[in-house]
Amino acid sequence: MKRILVTGGAGFIGSALVNKLSKEHDIYVIDNLSYGNRNFIKIDKDKFHELDVLDKENIFTVISAISPDIIIHLAAIHFIPDCNKYPFESSKTNIQGTKNILEAAAKLDKLSCLFFASTAAVYPIIDHRIKETDEKDPLDIYGLSKITGEYLCADFHRNTGIPTVVGRFFNAFGPNETNPHLIPEIEKQLKEGKRTIQLGNLEPKRDFIHTSDMAEFVSRLVFNPPAALDAYNIGSGIEYSVLEVVAEFENALQEKIVVEQNPARIRKVERMHLMADISKVIEKTGWKPQINLADGIKDLMNEEKAPSYSMH
Repeated sequence: MKRILVTGGAGFIGSALVNKLSKEHDIYVIDNLSYGNRNFIKIDKDKFHELDVLDKENIFTVISAISPDIIIHLAAIHFIPDCNKYPFESSKTNIQGTKNILEAAAKLDKLSCLFFASTAAVYPIIDHRIKETDEKDPLDIYGLSKITGEYLCADFHRNTGIPTVVGRFFNAFGPNETNPHLIPEIEKQLKEGKRTIQLGNLEPKRDFIHTSDMAEFVSRLVFNPPAALDAYNIGSGIEYSVLEVVAEFENALQEKIVVEQNPARIRKVERMHLMADISKVIEKTGWKPQINLADGIKDLMNEEKAPSYSMH
């Protein structure tokens, strides 16, 4: 049984990971609950720390006291409109917060692996399937903050020799979403009884991966980490347009859905394709995504409640 600390563990991806790992391991969570929800996770009260990653002094104290074998650092502001609206706040959380976690981790005696959640947003506009070796040139503040986090992780590994895993997450979907991304936004409008829904850009294609598959990839990577520092794309390897996603909701409901474009929702700068080459992570973990978009959307529509967001 490993002692594992998950920052951002009450959030969207974090809750899927914590609920998976807590069946067999000793799990601790740090989350300031600005996006996360304490009800998403089932862990004891004394193992949950409501704490901001920017609170350096308390971060050091708590991490030292927990003395984890593995740290999985997910805590971040990752909803791109929020990052664009509050560039300094989001960059501070994503960069200084990561630096605080890494500095605390560097003082630990028995840390066997550190995992850093990065993003596909570190890549520029690329129209082919993206490999980990493709150039990094972020389009937005969020991608910029995460590529900085990757540099901090490289520095951490150089100084400590601790195996360090960078997971570049593509588009997650599943239960417990905390931001109004495409799939939960469609789900929310449909569960409000609407069959004419308001969306923004309709043409872009995205690589959607279910959070339970993400959790499996992350757990396999941290239990069998690379010897040094390595980066892995974590996606499904399949891309879907917005209208293809809507079609899966139509199939799940067996009803027609009309889409209206709302000018307020349209992003000015948009990449038309985003699809991961996941051959490296499959080879490393022996895992392939199990939940496809159609089944994942059916599961979401079978849940009683609509998503509720922490609005900022």
